[in-house]
Amino acid sequence: MTPGSDPLAAVARWPVPTAAVGVTASDATLASTGPLDEPLPLASVTKLLTALAVLVAVEEETLRLDDPAGPEGSTVEHLLAHASGLGLDGARLSLPGRRRIYSNAGFELLGELLAARSGTPFEAYVTEAVLGPLGMARTRAGNPAWGAAGTANDLMAFGRELLEPRVLSPAMLARATSVAFPGLDGVLPGFGRQRPNDWGLGFELRDGKTPHWTGRRNSPRTFGHFGRSGTFLWVDPVAGLACACVTNRDFGPWAAEAWPALSDEVVATFGEAHS
Repeated sequence: MTPGSDPLAAVARWPVPTAAVGVTASDATLASTGPLDEPLPLASVTKLLTALAVLVAVEEETLRLDDPAGPEGSTVEHLLAHASGLGLDGARLSLPGRRRIYSNAGFELLGELLAARSGTPFEAYVTEAVLGPLGMARTRAGNPAWGAAGTANDLMAFGRELLEPRVLSPAMLARATSVAFPGLDGVLPGFGRQRPNDWGLGFELRDGKTPHWTGRRNSPRTFGHFGRSGTFLWVDPVAGLACACVTNRDFGPWAAEAWPALSDEVVATFGEAHS
């Protein structure tokens, strides 16, 4: 880094037709580049929207984390934490609580349960409980595991909620971003087996994972998610920063190289002033 340099300058050199990236503190956008209001597929970043909606329902006592959900012995908490034993597409691969197995099917079950218990269609519940209160007007819900589309500006608004919660209580956010079912090994998609593969309630936790899609400068307390569509959102509560990215090129080696480098530049530039 040189004084006055732009930490997002590298985004223009990414091998991506369209990319929008923004960095925010809890109260203001700090840097941005690209078409921030262009909706693009969020892919698995959708899971963060679903998780927040489920956690709102828990605080409203529509659901409980220990409610049975999914295969026998599994609960809402297991599904949120990818610890139910269900595989990506719903095959039962393990007993609950034994392994961290990334599962789209688990989040689809959460969407169905939320709709059934609330009496409100899943997409409407997410809109009323999350998107509306956070001002995410250009984001649309879809399949609970991967189907939302949204903008970088909206993801930054979501990141501000995770830095200074209003929709959730601080206590619930702290629980959701702490390790659920500690000690479980598993595969972090795109980055291989992690021992342990720590996860919170919907939020992937950086902890000591290597390799990882965030940067070396990100604190171990960093949490978030990335998506196959070339999207990510990370929140680093130690640095007091959130970084959101949407693109129209699928995740691949380009992203595994570019995202950690970008994250390091962002934390190096803004982290000290907002920690």
